[in-house]
Amino acid sequence: MFVRNLAIALASGSFMVVPGVASAVPATVPNLISHRAVYDLELKDASDRSGIEGMTGRMVYEFTGSSCKGYKTDFRFVTQINTGDAVRLTDQQTTTFEDVASKKFTFETKSFTDDKLDKEVTGSAADENGAMKIDLTKPDARKIDLVAGEFPTEHMVQVIENAKLGKRIFESRVFDGSDDGDESLITSTLVGKQQAPADGDVDAGKAGDFAKTSFWPVTIAYYNDKTGTDSLPIYRMSFKLYDNGITRDLTMDYGDFVLTGKLAKLDILKPETCDKQQVR
Repeated sequence: MFVRNLAIALASGSFMVVPGVASAVPATVPNLISHRAVYDLELKDASDRSGIEGMTGRMVYEFTGSSCKGYKTDFRFVTQINTGDAVRLTDQQTTTFEDVASKKFTFETKSFTDDKLDKEVTGSAADENGAMKIDLTKPDARKIDLVAGEFPTEHMVQVIENAKLGKRIFESRVFDGSDDGDESLITSTLVGKQQAPADGDVDAGKAGDFAKTSFWPVTIAYYNDKTGTDSLPIYRMSFKLYDNGITRDLTMDYGDFVLTGKLAKLDILKPETCDKQQVR
């Protein structure tokens, strides 16, 4: 279990700890690469309480942009869930745009069950004068003030920079517009030592030009912002991270069930340059 392993690591003094919640952006942004990654999802484990007997799916993640124009993410997460009594299809579609320089973020998520729209969340956020200002437009128009934090790409940059610096454990506050789009999450990140793919690593073979490139094993636990890391995490995600932002070999632990995501296809997309203004 991750929490137990983390306690052992702290006791042995084998990791550096950055106390508190970090929010600073590195002076230089890593060379995040535009790409489209497709992952095949499978159920690894499920408790009786979950009511899940089987689950398969596919996740598509497309990341484009540049540090000067901002980053766009298109994400789709489709699963077929077998409860024993019924089979249902869930489909979550999310589009975000993040301007790292101006610390602004827009998000739109549509969630479907059996092709019927269940939920739609749309809004924007900005880090202004040390506070997070949220402007929701759907499902209801409202404005929310949160404690300052990071947006997803900004957080990914922080993970990569800390990995390069050898900082193995650190916390952050992240807002990604998920769920109802009105709360941040506290994250606790554990970064392992950079390593080369092992012989016979099938998932690495799907990474194309990066099949033999070294990566960091990363685990991020997400906590409710109100209770913090003193409570159990809402969910935990482990993956192998390259210094260009590509990830593979995913494990998503939601407590009552665990999914794995194996890289099925990776397309490197045309990079965007900084000689023209971003058009959205």
